[in-house]
Amino acid sequence: MENINKQVEDKLKNTDDKKKEQILADFSVFINYLGDKVEIGEKMGLSEERIAQLAEKVAGYLAKKEDPKNSEEYLLQRLWQVGDKEQQHMLAHMLVKLAKDQNK
Repeated sequence: MENINKQVEDKLKNTDDKKKEQILADFSVFINYLGDKVEIGEKMGLSEERIAQLAEKVAGYLAKKEDPKNSEEYLLQRLWQVGDKEQQHMLAHMLVKLAKDQNK
């Protein structure tokens, strides 16, 4: 599992700016992208809890390092910033569920 953490961190650090812009420019594109990654995680045998933990890592990165590109991302960033660790974890679960629902 530590290897997966490293892969997520490396992916976040090494995604080129143009690709990030394409993903983050439109909220539906972002949710679809997240849904694809959730599906990959499920196929790898990761539990929903583990996927939510990885989503937390991504959300924390985005909240600190990326400016929101639309009102949905702004709302998510603000919710992330005002939430405590438990609330952030629940928000990550909700994002995973949203992404799974979007990809049905």
